[in-house]
Amino acid sequence: MLIRLFCLCLALSGMLLPARAADLVATVAAVKPSVVGIGTSLPTRSPAVIFFGTGWVTGDGYSIITNAHVVSNAIKADQKESLGIVIAGEGNAIAFRPATLVAVDPDHDLAHLRLAGGPPLPALKLGDSATLREGRDLAMTGFPLGMVLGLHHVTHRAMLSAITPIIIPSIGARQLDARAITQLARPFDIFQLDGTAYPGNSGSPVYDPADGIVYAVINMGFVKGFKEAAITNPSGISYAIPGRYVQALLQRTAQ
Repeated sequence: MLIRLFCLCLALSGMLLPARAADLVATVAAVKPSVVGIGTSLPTRSPAVIFFGTGWVTGDGYSIITNAHVVSNAIKADQKESLGIVIAGEGNAIAFRPATLVAVDPDHDLAHLRLAGGPPLPALKLGDSATLREGRDLAMTGFPLGMVLGLHHVTHRAMLSAITPIIIPSIGARQLDARAITQLARPFDIFQLDGTAYPGNSGSPVYDPADGIVYAVINMGFVKGFKEAAITNPSGISYAIPGRYVQALLQRTAQ
């Protein structure tokens, strides 16, 4: 009897695992059209389009969510450049659509852009991040090392390892920059993931592998040592901003 039960459990687990894998395959295909690059365009420059990070479409198909630091890096460039999104096509084909920055939440490192004209893009649904618990399986899609590897969607699995304060302890006061001091004044909980986020992944949606509902936005990866180590020796620890702050930003913009 015990042997039969054991064999039945093995059979059921063998059936469930492929189903979960199949779910992610279908979900990634559905999510990819809603994940875009954030960049600037200047026709007289080579390359004409420069990539700064990842964003994703929500709401009515004209709203783009990304990190505030991604947009900040983009608008520091020459004022002759146009801010917008980069849509990855087949192969190396890309299309640029202008966008306007309508709201920034620097405390939670979020930014809301609106597309200027044209047809709406497929939008991702935003879920209730308060329902997530540690141990939840998640996935993230973005453009790691986009300017090096090209704008090709890359998906990583990630588990919600911890819900922890955003402040990362510093060894000494000299390591406290303006951003860290702001976080000390207004701390909040952030999602720690066991997936690796690389430069370029900033702004990537973190979603349920089964249905593509977004629960968080990739904010940063934990770097061991110097910034270059994020590529050569990644820690495998990443952080994401809970989606409730995205919802608050969208509601504020709609008012």
